[in-house]
Amino acid sequence: METKKTQNSDMVVAVDLGSTKIYSVVARKNMLGRIEIIGYGKSANEGVIRGVVSNIDKTAKSISDAIDMSEKTSRQEILSIHTGIAGHHIKSISHQGMSYRSNPQDEITSEELEKLKQEISKIALPLGEQILHIVPEEYTVDDQAGILDPIGMFGSKLQCKFHIITGQSSATNNVIRSFEKAGLEIDSVTLNAIAAADSVLSDEEKEAGVVLVDLGGGTTDISIYQEGILKYTASIPLGGSIITKDIKAGCTVTHDQAEKLKVRFGSALAEEVIDNRIITIPGIMGREPKEISEKNLSRIIQARIQEIFEFIMWEIHKSGYENKLVAGIVLTGGAANMKNIELLAEYQTGLPARIGDPFTFGNSQFEKDVLLPEFAVCLGIIKEAMKSVKAVEPKSIATNGAVFNLDEPLDQKIPELEEVDATDSKPNWFGKVINKSYRSVKEFFEASPDSEF
Repeated sequence: METKKTQNSDMVVAVDLGSTKIYSVVARKNMLGRIEIIGYGKSANEGVIRGVVSNIDKTAKSISDAIDMSEKTSRQEILSIHTGIAGHHIKSISHQGMSYRSNPQDEITSEELEKLKQEISKIALPLGEQILHIVPEEYTVDDQAGILDPIGMFGSKLQCKFHIITGQSSATNNVIRSFEKAGLEIDSVTLNAIAAADSVLSDEEKEAGVVLVDLGGGTTDISIYQEGILKYTASIPLGGSIITKDIKAGCTVTHDQAEKLKVRFGSALAEEVIDNRIITIPGIMGREPKEISEKNLSRIIQARIQEIFEFIMWEIHKSGYENKLVAGIVLTGGAANMKNIELLAEYQTGLPARIGDPFTFGNSQFEKDVLLPEFAVCLGIIKEAMKSVKAVEPKSIATNGAVFNLDEPLDQKIPELEEVDATDSKPNWFGKVINKSYRSVKEFFEASPDSEF
């Protein structure tokens, strides 16, 4: 009988199913309770268009490639993942929930809030759509409005304004099917915009009012926070891939050459290009090489990014929070690596802008590779999923060539260790702990090199 394989319970794997690339991150909680990145992977993706799976087989193959790389870097077998969802099919609506309380003298409990949220999940939606997230914005108890946490209050009528995020059922099912075909189970699905916000926005920014712009390959996702609460979400069907197409057409080069030009020499502001170098592109199959002006390349890029920011400003105006964004705009996602893009964002929107690099978790050899805007969604998913994961418990420790099990007493198991030489500039104080007291290794961890024994 075949034994069912299981994944390490202390490990979390996040996958960002992008329109042009797939990113994955493997993490766990270390002994100090901090998140530690232990592996990552990425691969090109040709099966997703504007955030929506268009070819399940190609998407499954790309997922497998990213997971294979993650398994090699983390040296762990991956069987289940947490993922995000995006695309122009994502919509947001506001809805008011209300309930009359049988006993106004009883305190409002978290169970009542959850019940109100469950009632909202039953609202009628257009055919083919489903609810992805329900986010409470503010509560009203009787006539007292603007309450963020009503638990413990008294009242006869409880109301709540909910921000509801919906998406097409078929799009979600295609994502699930792609992972199943790659041999993976999905533990949870999160909206990309929410995940990215969790990894790059500070609590102060969310409180003051900020718009997060996730510049992906196929879509640009927008989320607006005010008073610490998600107030508005939207998705624009334009991203970094359309900039590549513009370069391909404007410079008459191949797709791969256009992508390399964008990444290596592209600038979002043509006026910031001072040297105006001439870039030479090798000809195809022995043809003459092509020369491209760096400033002309930037003009092509700037024109398209300006169009994207016009759509962003239209969504901000539509949200009604145009004059409430004290913290301005934060740019993340792969296209946020474009040179001078934060300057163009400030010129175009009139808002202060910064690049949203993910926050540091803990010390890890892979952090320098993943603490980048393109990994923002994965790291946000990791951060949320880790809330239910316990820290790693050490099982053994090795010293002087011997391995000690932390769950067993040390009696009769300690090798002979030399006595400490008082004149030694680097005394073996570990050996001193062992020989003098025969403590357990667990007790040793509580000791200090400067302690008296």
